[in-house]
Amino acid sequence: QVQLVESGGGLVQPGGSLRLSCAASGNFFSINVMGWYRQAPGKQRESVAVISLGGVTIYADSVKGRFTISRDNAKNTVYLQMNSLKPEDTAVYYCNAMSRGTGYWGLGTQVTVSS
Repeated sequence: QVQLVESGGGLVQPGGSLRLSCAASGNFFSINVMGWYRQAPGKQRESVAVISLGGVTIYADSVKGRFTISRDNAKNTVYLQMNSLKPEDTAVYYCNAMSRGTGYWGLGTQVTVSS
């Protein structure tokens, strides 16, 4: 079992920045890929960014050049630095971890971009 706890969400003005964190506990030593997903009201959950154990990253086209995913394997934590935020980035952001073929999810953190 893997437990994930997200933090760092909040209300920010357009053009602002936020940094999300996701701390893993439990059988974190078996985690390979970690990632961030988001779900806006009335929409399906979508992938934002993922990062492998070795640091290979993949981003959604909508966030390329604005968001950066990183991980600290020693702290079992993955981060999402979000810059130049837009109103369309408003969503609940979820952390995901893949461990031995099983996906685990955090409870999510709300990000609201509004003036």
